[in-house]
Amino acid sequence: MPAAPAKLSVCFSHVHMYCNALREPEEYRRLEDKLNDFSKMSTAGGAGTTDLKAGREAWLGLQAKHGDPVAKVSTPEDYSPIGQDIVEQLLVGLGWRVTGCHLGTSTRSLILTSADAGGVKFAITAHNTQTLNELASVAGAEDDPESKRPRQVEQEPFDHFDTRHLKRYAEYHKGRQGVAVLGFLVSAGGIDMIRARYAELHPKLIMPGSPSSYPGAKVLEVFAYYTGEKLETDADTGTMLRFIEVLEEESAASDVWVLPGIKRISAVFDGISQPAYCDHWVSNVFSRTGFLDTLNDTLGFTPKVDFNAGVVAAGEAQIESTVTGNDPRKLIGDKATALKDQSQVYLPINNALSDVGHVHVFLKELGQGIQHVASRVEDLSSLIQRANDYRKMTGAGLSFLQIPRSYYGYITAKKLSQDAGISEDAAERCLSHLKEAGIVDARSTVDLDVTRERVMAALPTCLPAVVADCVLRARYGNLHALLKNHASEETYLRIVRNNNSVLRARYGNLHALLKNHASEETYLRIVRNNILVDIQGEDLLLQIFTSKVLQQSDGQEAPFLEFIERVCSECKNPSTGCPQAIKPGCGGFGIRNFLTLFLSIEVSKAAASRSDAERRGDARMVEVEGKRVDAFTAQLDESNPILTTISDAMTAEGAARDSGDTTAAQHWANEKAKGNEALQEVSSKYKELMRKLREEVSASAA
Repeated sequence: MPAAPAKLSVCFSHVHMYCNALREPEEYRRLEDKLNDFSKMSTAGGAGTTDLKAGREAWLGLQAKHGDPVAKVSTPEDYSPIGQDIVEQLLVGLGWRVTGCHLGTSTRSLILTSADAGGVKFAITAHNTQTLNELASVAGAEDDPESKRPRQVEQEPFDHFDTRHLKRYAEYHKGRQGVAVLGFLVSAGGIDMIRARYAELHPKLIMPGSPSSYPGAKVLEVFAYYTGEKLETDADTGTMLRFIEVLEEESAASDVWVLPGIKRISAVFDGISQPAYCDHWVSNVFSRTGFLDTLNDTLGFTPKVDFNAGVVAAGEAQIESTVTGNDPRKLIGDKATALKDQSQVYLPINNALSDVGHVHVFLKELGQGIQHVASRVEDLSSLIQRANDYRKMTGAGLSFLQIPRSYYGYITAKKLSQDAGISEDAAERCLSHLKEAGIVDARSTVDLDVTRERVMAALPTCLPAVVADCVLRARYGNLHALLKNHASEETYLRIVRNNNSVLRARYGNLHALLKNHASEETYLRIVRNNILVDIQGEDLLLQIFTSKVLQQSDGQEAPFLEFIERVCSECKNPSTGCPQAIKPGCGGFGIRNFLTLFLSIEVSKAAASRSDAERRGDARMVEVEGKRVDAFTAQLDESNPILTTISDAMTAEGAARDSGDTTAAQHWANEKAKGNEALQEVSSKYKELMRKLREEVSASAA
């Protein structure tokens, strides 16, 4: 393989979305003004203590002054993420603002950023008069030699805003809205260097007529993917990569912001929203290895993390995923710099291995493209608490993926029997009493705020006290398995429930996270706002996913957003005692959450189905659903220690690579591979068990 390009620096710039319509910037400014006034009246800054009823009344009270400057006015109870204006969602849900615009001859474009203009930048473009579906129809007609439809000649002074790009994207993606372009800033000489690499190795992917030169900047656009295997197939014309080189020696360089042609807009932020920064951008593709090779050939990107089918198996749905990226060789000395740094580019790439599941359906409906965009913030729980509060008060903004409480912990008769050392019959009686008392719900999760006294009062008499301990631990059982025995009961409850405590012994990063907050309510937000938790080595990852954005109709595939918080451990050099540099991407990419989340969802669903069968008096289905609960629980129990092994091996492999110890790096890579194989075996075992169970049900119903 040819050598990677030398002396090339690539960092995050922006993502570019295409949507059906955009309003005038002045209309969005009216909404911003209303939100800024509202922030002075509301306490919804993320503390979790907002009076939602009072907040709703305050929002309605602003109508006299501001009216209803929203595209889809609704009550909070009627809110739906479908058919929303993406600009409005970002303004209300995250406190972002319109900070730039371009009003062209046929299109209009807006730039949205958080309070730090050096962080996340979303460019959003729409045609002035036609939706993407209408543009797709026009594009199809223009390709028909029999069509007598007159061609529209629309010339934009800045090619990246030209209608032909919207038409091309709309035709490929069947008129759907989505993320059309991933934009990167490159160092001096980067445009010529990258184009030369594409011309030599991947000429099919170069956008005709690119690069373009403007006062102060050059812009190169290439197609991101091939339609199939690299080189053997044509360019996939749906999604582009864009490279921007600011020509510092030109006087016009100071006028270039995000993209040539964008006019800056002075924005007023609400003072309570958080800055956000680019973390990673995820693609769903047909040929994962082909895209990886293309990025390596042209940009020198190399794989960082591989998730095989055992890790990312969701029942019969299986995918493979690889995180690739650059190597900026930049030492990050402190947490504030690590939060804001945009030089480390991560691009996870997914491909489907089965004909079921989200990735397969996405590719089938939309073709290859951007699945989601992940942004990094300093305090995730506050960000999500604010977004949820604002949606409940205004009826607008963002909603998020609902994580079942079983993700954090659940209880079954079998687990209670094993943990408490009692018979399964006794455990069943205990659960029956606990359900009658409202302590355990139909989905086998335990009331988050239950007290020990209330549990003891509900349990049958003459049982050992350890039973109550097991019930209380079930509130955070999955986190207990994750963190092993390096934390007290209070510690787990401060993550799940969350009373304030620390993990000084092994997880110093959690101590750093927890000690910075004064209120127990801060920790309660983690579970109340459906935040996922993962630990890799001594680093913590918190993550959450929005509902689909840019979704036009119910049931359609569409991209979504992810928000994360990385809590990096403060390690010291064992030789010098001096603090070590922070490693980009600390905390990983949620390796445990792929499987744990799926299995927890399945346990919850099966437990609910069993409760339904009990109410119907269907003894056969009670037995079947009970077996499903036991099977999913057993798979989770078997998988957890393997996931720990894989995670620990990944951490050790990375540390060995950083120190230049190739022998140790290979050893840990082999251990990671063994763990992946073991996890695949567990997945296959329970996949077969569930298949047999389904066949038994079908046979008995015949």
